Amino acid sequence: MAYVIAEPCIGTKDVACVDACPVDCIHPKKDEAGFGEIEQLYIDPVECIDCGACVPVCPVSAIFAADDLPEKWASFTDKNSAHFGR
Repeated sequence: MAYVIAEPCIGTKDVACVDACPVDCIHPKKDEAGFGEIEQLYIDPVECIDCGACVPVCPVSAIFAADDLPEKWASFTDKNSAHFGR
């Protein structure tokens, strides 16, 4: 069960979650190509170790365990996976 970044991240892209992640599974980082063009951050579902370190640091409460993702944002599971070609 990976974590998923949902709609509240759109337009915010606060990178506190990137800094908190112990396995570097949240992208893009500010210094990565495409950061300015991407509308939100994404969690790689394969690399995520389900530690939850990103959840409390998100200022807009956009990160959810996949099983706890509100139904209205269910499409964000596929959006996070697709960003990584999964």
